Amino acid sequence: MSSSVQRKRIRKSPAARRAEIVDAAATVALTEGLECVTLRRIAEELDVRPGLISHYFPSAEDLVAEAFGSAADGELDTLLPARRPEGTSSEHLARFFVRATGEAYDAVSRLWINARHLSRYRPALRERVVEQEAAWRERLTDLLRQGVERGEFRTDDPEVTSIQILVVLDGLGAHANTETGGRPEAVTRMAVTTAERELGLAGGTLGPLPASP
Repeated sequence: MSSSVQRKRIRKSPAARRAEIVDAAATVALTEGLECVTLRRIAEELDVRPGLISHYFPSAEDLVAEAFGSAADGELDTLLPARRPEGTSSEHLARFFVRATGEAYDAVSRLWINARHLSRYRPALRERVVEQEAAWRERLTDLLRQGVERGEFRTDDPEVTSIQILVVLDGLGAHANTETGGRPEAVTRMAVTTAERELGLAGGTLGPLPASP
């Protein structure tokens, strides 16, 4: 009789197994890039057979789109929670900028660069990129609209202002793959100064002003 005991695998529900696959794919997407999200790569990550992954995602393209959507959703909930704690709209917006302009955000910027490039050739991913862009725009617009209603912000069109802010953030994030530091503080704060200007706020309301030379 063999003394070795084979380890029992825990049978997971289909929903739990699918979520596990998506989580693993999202992690690979953030750390290695969407090109690395393949059925074989995720199977290796989870120590399962590729056939199990293909059972839930017959097409690798669907898994890539799902991985991007999951990662982008997670970052959106971190940067701009749908359920915000107590505080002013200005405080919530300032927090958003702190989270969205630090080094920790570089991985997300790289993911968006990656996704927008690949979406040109991958319809499923393109559809998910469009959905995520709309979700981020709606979440930020909701915060700005709340600030207008409370009398904290002044803008005739919160949605246009949110687009302006996101365009600046996207522009800054476009250099995440090549920039190694040395960015002037005034450039780093461009999204903040854009928001302050478009929302009728005094300079420094959403964060400290750069030190005088």
